[in-house]
Amino acid sequence: MDRKSATSTMASNDPNPLDPPGTPQPGDLIEIFRPAYQHWALYLGDGYIINLTPVDESQAAAISSVKSVFSRKAVVRMQLLKEVVGDDSYQVNNKYDDDRTPLPVDDIIQRSQDLIGQEVSYDLLGSNCEHFVTLLRYGEGVSEQATRAIGAISLVTAAASAFSVLGMINTRSRNRPF
Repeated sequence: MDRKSATSTMASNDPNPLDPPGTPQPGDLIEIFRPAYQHWALYLGDGYIINLTPVDESQAAAISSVKSVFSRKAVVRMQLLKEVVGDDSYQVNNKYDDDRTPLPVDDIIQRSQDLIGQEVSYDLLGSNCEHFVTLLRYGEGVSEQATRAIGAISLVTAAASAFSVLGMINTRSRNRPF
């Protein structure tokens, strides 16, 4: 199937009122629950998703690799949803739709397909798989899990600083002659 017919086939999947709730539709965000983190993908249609995978791993190994969260580069791949999910679970999660307006589905699909096979920068906190798929859906990269991680890092840093200051105060007070 050529790229143009793939686009029209995938984009033609209008929501069907007979589909059960949670059945992915083209342009939907897919949250995949890995043992230690959530992986994000964007549903293209006909069972396919687009997602980021590590550059330095085979396509099969990259599907469930924790190494992907520590990589600095990623490859944009189109894969079957069921293969990417494997034994994990997933859900359709367009959680930003209340605050952001999704782009037209045809635009989302075309933008996605234009990126297949490209190598992109990857950063767990600033440019991760959730940023990637929300950029495709909304035109703006957003990642709640990155925001939570930054908050946790800030909390740990603040606590470490507080303990360090308390330790210095305690040491100084023990060294003072009274």
